[in-house]
Amino acid sequence: MTTYSPATIEAKWQDAWATAQTFKAERSADKPKYYVLEMFPYPSGRIHMGHVRNYTMGDVIARYKLATGHNILHPMGWDAFGMPAENAAMATGIHPKDYTYGNITDMKAQMKPLGLSIDWSREFATCDPEYYGQQQALFIDFLSKGLIYRKKAVVNWDPVDMTVLANEQVIDGKGWRSGAEVERRELVQWFFKISDYSEELLEALDTLDNWPAKVKLMQANWIGKSRGIEIPFHRTDGEAPIVCYSTRPDTMRGASFLAISAEHPVSRALADTDENLAAFIAETRKMDTTEAAMEKAEKKGIDTGITVRHPVYPDMELPVWVGNFVLMDYGTGAVFGCPAHDQRDLDFARKYDLPVRNAFHMPDDPVEVENTALVPAKSEAVVYIDHFAGIEKATSQEGIDTTIDYFEANNLGKGVTKFRLRDWGLSRQRYWGCPIPVVHCDDCGVVPEKKENLPVELPYDVTFDVPGNPLDRHPTWRDCACPSCGKPAQRETDTMDTFVDSSWYFARFTAPDAETPTNIEDAAYWMNVDQYIGGIEHAILHLLYSRFFARAMNMTGHLPQGTSEPFDALFTQGMVTHEIYVTRDEKDRPVYHLPEDIEWTESGARLGATGQDVDVIPSAKMSKSKKNVVDPDNILAKYGADTARWFVLSDSPPERDVEWTASGAEATFKHLNRVHRVATDIAAMDEGTGAGDEDLLRAMHKAIHDVTMGVETFGFNAAIAKLYAFTNVLAKSKAGGAAKRQAAKVLAQLMSPMTPHLSEEIWSMLGGEGLIANAPWPVADEAMLVEDTVTMPIQINGKRRAEIQVAADASKEAVQEIALALEVVQTALAGAAPKKLIVVPGRIVNIVV
Repeated sequence: MTTYSPATIEAKWQDAWATAQTFKAERSADKPKYYVLEMFPYPSGRIHMGHVRNYTMGDVIARYKLATGHNILHPMGWDAFGMPAENAAMATGIHPKDYTYGNITDMKAQMKPLGLSIDWSREFATCDPEYYGQQQALFIDFLSKGLIYRKKAVVNWDPVDMTVLANEQVIDGKGWRSGAEVERRELVQWFFKISDYSEELLEALDTLDNWPAKVKLMQANWIGKSRGIEIPFHRTDGEAPIVCYSTRPDTMRGASFLAISAEHPVSRALADTDENLAAFIAETRKMDTTEAAMEKAEKKGIDTGITVRHPVYPDMELPVWVGNFVLMDYGTGAVFGCPAHDQRDLDFARKYDLPVRNAFHMPDDPVEVENTALVPAKSEAVVYIDHFAGIEKATSQEGIDTTIDYFEANNLGKGVTKFRLRDWGLSRQRYWGCPIPVVHCDDCGVVPEKKENLPVELPYDVTFDVPGNPLDRHPTWRDCACPSCGKPAQRETDTMDTFVDSSWYFARFTAPDAETPTNIEDAAYWMNVDQYIGGIEHAILHLLYSRFFARAMNMTGHLPQGTSEPFDALFTQGMVTHEIYVTRDEKDRPVYHLPEDIEWTESGARLGATGQDVDVIPSAKMSKSKKNVVDPDNILAKYGADTARWFVLSDSPPERDVEWTASGAEATFKHLNRVHRVATDIAAMDEGTGAGDEDLLRAMHKAIHDVTMGVETFGFNAAIAKLYAFTNVLAKSKAGGAAKRQAAKVLAQLMSPMTPHLSEEIWSMLGGEGLIANAPWPVADEAMLVEDTVTMPIQINGKRRAEIQVAADASKEAVQEIALALEVVQTALAGAAPKKLIVVPGRIVNIVV
């Protein structure tokens, strides 16, 4: 008997696929196309089990669609620009290019043994000049269509690293890497005009029927459409009014102050002569401006001394404050505070002893015109207090709409629709990114580089021994001739946000060697991506930017008309988790340990090297810092790729987290050994018939039906559960050799998307024609799915006591007669009639005695 040897089997069949070019993607008029894409990885140097799970899911779909007669595009690339490579250069002296390509080599070497059905001939990295040169061509075309512009913008500036930081990179007012106090500076930046597409991007979410509802909701919230009103508050000193934007003008009765942003023109003008205000603005500029941070931050302000008149009650004057909770880039940078109906405003009013006045109250609550308790602005009907438009009881939306109508009719304000989505700032002051292909000329201004001069390549001879962007101090690269007039000029030294790199790679995969960003014929054939797979952490920005890019590429002729939504179906997979093992050092600080360093005894976990007891923390996301990582190389060396693939798919639904356990991997390996052993035994059987032939073939067709349904609905764990059950049936069957051989070949086919190597081996062993990867997917015979008989359990007083087999179409009366004749039932009744007898046809018989 041959034994199951993953190392031998997996290398053998990977060579066979490579020789046959089984997964090479080419356009074909004879088959429907299917484009499967997983979010491509950042080349950090090592893959982890999360990668294994993500790419195995995509591989299951790709292999299944190949078997069902589709022409498959399943490519792979590398999201290769970004700060980690520059940080490595500063820490180790390794050049970002060498660091990145070295990591790509290592990770590809780890991925290849997984047996993924990837067309590696289409591989590229976003740091390849051939890729980012075409990205520069896109930039020039977008610029020509007015989709890109420059403007001054207030940014987070790290004075040590000398770079702009995203809000998420500012932690407690300090740069995430340098630890320096972050400054808010006004710099000229490049922007994509994504806000022009706010309405379209929002409305199109309703067309994405195969996207998770939670992802569409997250995108809708990020776009943030709101109908409100712009209201001018006239200053009592006669200066220009301060315009506020509000989505809740129905609370105007409760207005007790105005708050303006530290970046508002009024704030900045006053700061020129007010040292306290200038200091406050400087402090505010150090704040983390993410929504979560703003929500938690202490609400602070400074009184400007300016007052404005209430637009409805002109005898009422409201003070104007500069507030650290007001952002200039949303609305107008000015809001009116209504403490009675907004927690933030109430916190601010309590801090600075500002009035609290109700605009409404709940129907069952007492009328309190002035109080210090929050009355939430709920959506159900509320009772308005002396509303200026005559509203009495109304829902929040009715109150808003009536108020806007009143303001517009009386020339007090203008109803407007606003979006939370801001234009996308793409400038980054760093080296390891795609150079922005423009030149600054004293005579011509900002001039795009000529396309024939692309790519504008990054220079290799840079150093990182001085903070800041090396491109700024590289005269032979920076200094150039103007593409327009030929006079001396300077290149733009900012590079592009790495989100740009990943916002169009799906299109480049359709023609990775094209001399333009895309080949329109290839794009027309392969696009859209039929199934996109990736983590929920990319549910907002990456997907939103990709949707914008598809529209921009459509406008500039790089994608065919109608290709505005790039991903037809989206699946967001859960994480792979593992227990954390920790001891404490002499200062009671945690020391983390790798899973392979742990031994288990009856008393618990301990370090294998020292015997020291180890605390076990419940399973969490795999993290290098916590050392609860499982190295795929170790798993593949011990159990093989098919074990790793089967396990990450089998333990939980793919949208949920899966916990990696050594015992689970061992159990999977034992099961695959059993499958191999059963197939080996069947291969040695003589052809012939047996008493269990029909039962086995019925089970086979049921398995085909159930596994197919599981794969098509991303129910991989459910499909695998059916495969476990069918393996048991096959192993115990009394069928003859012919039926068993047929059933075993079908089992191999059904397993092949999950365990392609073992399946190929079994298919070959049983005389299957060609490669199982190319074999047509089995189709269930509907007639074989109809059960002639059913097994019905018999419960007596709620406990299962027996079971009967009856015809599937047996009447209730016939089932009752058979059940009552059973000896166990007769004994329980002891000659009496049952108190209750319930028959659920085809399901169960309940008898109460």
